[in-house]
Amino acid sequence: MEGTVAGVPPKGGRKHPAQSLININTKNILFICGGAFEGLEKIISRRVHKNAIGFGADIKSKKEQAGDMYLQMAEPDDLLKFGLIPEFIGRLPVLTTLHSLDEKALMNILTEPRNAIVKQFKKLFKYEGVDLDFEEAALHQIVTKAIARGTGARALRSVVEDIMRDIMYELPSKSNVTKCVITRETVEKKKEPIYVLEERKSA
Repeated sequence: MEGTVAGVPPKGGRKHPAQSLININTKNILFICGGAFEGLEKIISRRVHKNAIGFGADIKSKKEQAGDMYLQMAEPDDLLKFGLIPEFIGRLPVLTTLHSLDEKALMNILTEPRNAIVKQFKKLFKYEGVDLDFEEAALHQIVTKAIARGTGARALRSVVEDIMRDIMYELPSKSNVTKCVITRETVEKKKEPIYVLEERKSA
């Protein structure tokens, strides 16, 4: 990270003596390190509110003491108390924070990208010859559940898979199903989705 010539195996993996290496100069490489840093906001909170006693104290409500607000005040000393070694902290001169994903952002992640979770399940159902549809209220309920878990966008997949597991297991045993509609009740109370059956023409 300070700028050196590092030998890297051409196909990745571990180095071994008989292997030819590609030399890479790291001097002009930008290193970006990221992570959740769970608990860092508590360290910052204790530093910021060290003197929160007395007439001149700046008392904050729990609502105001949001994690996003504290993370914006992060300093190298906070990272040191968090557990990072000084040598590592010194090599990362710029600290920046990202806001937690809100409902709108999670909804976009759930539905918009080319490989969005909802689109993946729709494709899986297509293989069974069934159109999968999610009601708007069902999508909002999925996002609400994901926010409650507090693990960001990763929670979306676990919530959706938890809902769809039994439905996908039972689907092949159902005949003449052309469409499956996931409702709010399906997400919230694990009720059966709405199945639309193929209309058989009378002879």
